Amino acid sequence: MRKETYGVTTYQSTHHTIQAEGVFKENGISFRTIPTPREITVSCGLAIIFALDDLPKVKDMVSRNDINIDSIYKYTKSESGNEAEKID
Repeated sequence: MRKETYGVTTYQSTHHTIQAEGVFKENGISFRTIPTPREITVSCGLAIIFALDDLPKVKDMVSRNDINIDSIYKYTKSESGNEAEKID
């Protein structure tokens, strides 16, 4: 397995995650809703994963739409283990 890096947004409630899903869709950003990775211990249990290349669009979208996110992480998956680094 090669190293893969993504962006992950976390939320304080499932309601906020569902709201964010709608905004991601409206803005044409490809994403998946996933269980929050264990490397990220705080959240409601759901997170949204997206291509890290879309990070500027996601930050702009969050700001313009007043999405109630908990944090944004850079999430790296590799054979040697997964890592999460809080970036916002």
